[in-house]
Formats: sequence, C-alpha cells, structure tokens
Amino acid sequence: MLNSETPAPPPLRTRRGAGERLREAVLRLAGPHGVLARHSHKNWASITFAGARHRLELVFDGADAVEAGDLFVAALADHEFTILSQLVAEAAVVAVDHRLHPARLQVTCEILLLEDA
Repeated sequence: MLNSETPAPPPLRTRRGAGERLREAVLRLAGPHGVLARHSHKNWASITFAGARHRLELVFDGADAVEAGDLFVAALADHEFTILSQLVAEAAVVAVDHRLHPARLQVTCEILLLEDA
C-alpha cells in the first residue's frame, strides 16, 4: 500500500511495434474518414533484407469519405512514410470495391516494410 509520502510509480510505457506504427501512418494518410477493417502481416526475408508484408483493408463510408478514399488510393504508392527503424520498400493498392448506394469504398493495400539496419 502506498502512503502519502511515497510517489506513485510512473505509468508503464508500452513499445509500439513496426506494424502498429505502420497502421498509424496509413490511417494518417487516409484521414479522418478512413476506418481500418483488417490488418495482417507475413514475415518476409531475402538474402540481404528482413521485414514483413502487411495487408491493410480500409473502409470509407459516405460520399465525403469515398472522396477521401479516392485521394488515399491516388497518394499511397508515392507517399514517403516515416516509420522509426523501418523502410517502406513497396506500397500498392491491390483491390478497390466501390459501391454507390450507400456510398462506400473499400480499399486493400499491401506494404512491404523492411528493417532499417
């Protein structure tokens, strides 16, 4: 039990992994209308690099959101991601499902994230 003279311990800081940092970066690019529906990854390695291939599915519901989703699709491949100790080697939209009524855009993208030595 803590008495009034004993300071409380500082809150524990959790380390965010590369996948979580990537999710945050993708959602920043998608803007406030993009909602992450799924995120999965598979480890990836070559002779010289190691990392993971991430697959993210985002949903944009409503007319304004669909417009934001179109901008996301156009920007993803050329976006310069800044993720601590990681390099984005490849970012691509691999599927888009666009519905008119109700307005909805579902975007699936794959991003190859490599460990930066």
